[in-house]
Amino acid sequence: MTRRQRIQAKRRLRNLTIILLMILAFCSGFFGHTLLSAYAKEKSVRPRNRYYTSVQLRQGDSLWEIARKYSEGSGYSVDEYVEELKRMNGLKGEAIHSGEYLTVVYFAE
Repeated sequence: MTRRQRIQAKRRLRNLTIILLMILAFCSGFFGHTLLSAYAKEKSVRPRNRYYTSVQLRQGDSLWEIARKYSEGSGYSVDEYVEELKRMNGLKGEAIHSGEYLTVVYFAE
């Protein structure tokens, strides 16, 4: 291999290395920014704390009405919340009576 060929081979290798480094830098910047943006959006959702309280039932109250009121922000559908109320309070069916107390869960920051 002549001296001129060796110099040309070194230049090609250097140019290839520079191109690969530029591609790597671009990909790192693009994907790093995308991951950081996704992480920032994830962090912006504030976790809600779970609290319990006891409510006295009034005439005309139903599990469904209570579920609509307290399920907001819980991540439960109304149906799921009714099932949670039944489980927490040891209810076999949906019959509740005025004057009784019911333990309910609610969510707040």
